[in-house]
Amino acid sequence: MTRQIILDTETTGLEPNLGHRVIEVAAVELLNRRLSGNRFHSYLNPGRDSDTAALQIHGLSSEFLQDKPKFKDVVQEFLQYIGGAELIMHNAAFDEAFLDYELGLLGLNQLKEYCEGIVDTLKIAKQLHPGKKNSLDALCERYQVDNSKRTLHGALLDAELLADIYVAMTRGQESLMMEGEYGASPRGEAALASVKRELVVIAATPAELQEHMQQLEDIEQASNGNCIWNKLEKAR
Repeated sequence: MTRQIILDTETTGLEPNLGHRVIEVAAVELLNRRLSGNRFHSYLNPGRDSDTAALQIHGLSSEFLQDKPKFKDVVQEFLQYIGGAELIMHNAAFDEAFLDYELGLLGLNQLKEYCEGIVDTLKIAKQLHPGKKNSLDALCERYQVDNSKRTLHGALLDAELLADIYVAMTRGQESLMMEGEYGASPRGEAALASVKRELVVIAATPAELQEHMQQLEDIEQASNGNCIWNKLEKAR
């Protein structure tokens, strides 16, 4: 069974090396690419105020956070929750840097030591949609994920939204997972055999080919000449 954790944080500012801290951490669990309902969520008392710009983004005031636990109070529960799973984050370097800073203050190892790898959905989105906006809101619109409740940034809501986006962006992986699951038993092999269909190949029309080439040229311009598909087409 594939276990993945979608993770997000909110912080007092942008730079952990300037003493900014995590004030909210949230994670939701995917089992075989489906939300299991098992989640981790905690607001945290950072022991300092948020920058004005950060406060406008997340709305978590010092007064609200004053009676919340400190990171050291929840760290063991957090590490147990993510243990052995693949972590998935949007702009992973940001969240990872802050969590590494919090772990370092407690004399603990870096985040990557407690999980089976880290996936950055922002990098995936940039590869799939070069030259496009790839913020969480932009991806919600692109993949028709309802983000109407996202008036402010919140780690738990953002993690749930990112889970839907990640599954939509990597939809092709489902067939690979099905093959792995079905291949484990005769019953599974029979299930695969039952869905086999004759492959029908429909050739593109000249007009469709022209539209395809125009799309590649648009990507070529948007990516400053880094459209790999265009290079492959021209090499044929």
